[in-house]
Amino acid sequence: MAEVRSQHRLGIALVVAAAIAWSTAPFFTRLLPYDSWTILFWRGLFGGGLIMVLMVLLQGRAGLRDLARMDKNGWLVASLSTLAMIAFIPSLQLTNVSNVAIIIATGPFLAAALAWIWLREIPHLRTMLASIVALCGVMIIVGSARTGSDILGIALACFMALAIAAMTVMVRRHKNTSMVAAAAMSNILGSVISVPFAHGIAAITGFDLLILAMFGCFQVALGLTLFFLGSRLLPSGQAALISTLETPLMPFWIWVGFGEVPTLRVLLGGALVMGAVIADIIGDSRTQRPSR
Repeated sequence: MAEVRSQHRLGIALVVAAAIAWSTAPFFTRLLPYDSWTILFWRGLFGGGLIMVLMVLLQGRAGLRDLARMDKNGWLVASLSTLAMIAFIPSLQLTNVSNVAIIIATGPFLAAALAWIWLREIPHLRTMLASIVALCGVMIIVGSARTGSDILGIALACFMALAIAAMTVMVRRHKNTSMVAAAAMSNILGSVISVPFAHGIAAITGFDLLILAMFGCFQVALGLTLFFLGSRLLPSGQAALISTLETPLMPFWIWVGFGEVPTLRVLLGGALVMGAVIADIIGDSRTQRPSR
């Protein structure tokens, strides 16, 4: 039991760290004056490259074998991750950020529903209530944005949220599959698919290449790897809930990097999201604490 509790706490820490890494995406994007597909190409190239280097350093030839002999479950997870990354960019271009953010915030409910169907994993009432509070927080954060929308953009955002939820459940279900290899492959696939649509691949300057390397290595490679490692140790709904920390942390990095002070709406919504996640983690810790 002690080992199970320790693994569970480790899973929480890893997913929290993944959410922090993912939340830096707007910060890096603001620094780069290129089209989304060009950014996706270089970001995936650096991200996939770093993950493969880490696999070799930590596992030696076994890491390369995991990549070369990835089974169908690993390919499915990599494909879902790639589809989510690719759908994210045009969804932001076709509809407003508020629609995309709210749809992403439904992730815990989608993951919990899929986990119940595939794994018969009944979501904890505490986690579901916390997910509702987090969703309200996201709606407050983006509530001041315009309400106009495009059907295709919303459809892509829904597809992305479903892909991420399915990916989360797949990682949880197939714990023995090398998900780090799947993370590397998803980045490589994203780069390959973006080539026909990118217009500035060869126009990158030296400084921007450094920014793209940091973008790919920290936000993508580190974030995705930590999430894959952590989500296999947690119930799918809880992993998805913790990852919603990404939303309130995004304006924080913009404030740190560009001096844009968050509005009261953002602060209030962010407090709800973070409060919901912290309450769920504390409640989870008390539930797993051994009785004396």
